[in-house]
Amino acid sequence: MRIAIASDHAAVDLKAELREYLIELGHEVADLGPATADRVDYPDYGYKLANVVADGTVERGVALCGSGIGISIAVNRHPALRCALVSEPFSAALAREHNDANAIAMGARLTGVDMAKACLDAFLSTEFGGGRHSGRVEKLSHPHMTAKTPEESAA
Repeated sequence: MRIAIASDHAAVDLKAELREYLIELGHEVADLGPATADRVDYPDYGYKLANVVADGTVERGVALCGSGIGISIAVNRHPALRCALVSEPFSAALAREHNDANAIAMGARLTGVDMAKACLDAFLSTEFGGGRHSGRVEKLSHPHMTAKTPEESAA
């Protein structure tokens, strides 16, 4: 699988560990930076990651920052991206199975290397469940499709 990985300065070390792990597993990895721990802005790297996932250059994305929150928000600004902030394997698997997540985010200050690897394993090995989830996932990229809630219909 082709996977892009990007971080901010707070997660450079975790990014390097996960990049090597993914390569060991046989994946093709595009490291989008940064190369050093010099201060950078996570939105720049989140947007870069979102673009290469959206245009099909890679199949999945891994976004990392100190908490995982900021970079996940940046990635999710792209309408084609469904980036889930995860901290353990079950949420990573559900992100794929229920939400067809095409990227995950993790926080280097909150998630250790072994747990991050377990999250990657779950994310990469879980297929989208489809079925009842398909219409909901479609609405994530097309908010105009959203139907009225029962409360709005009654008004």
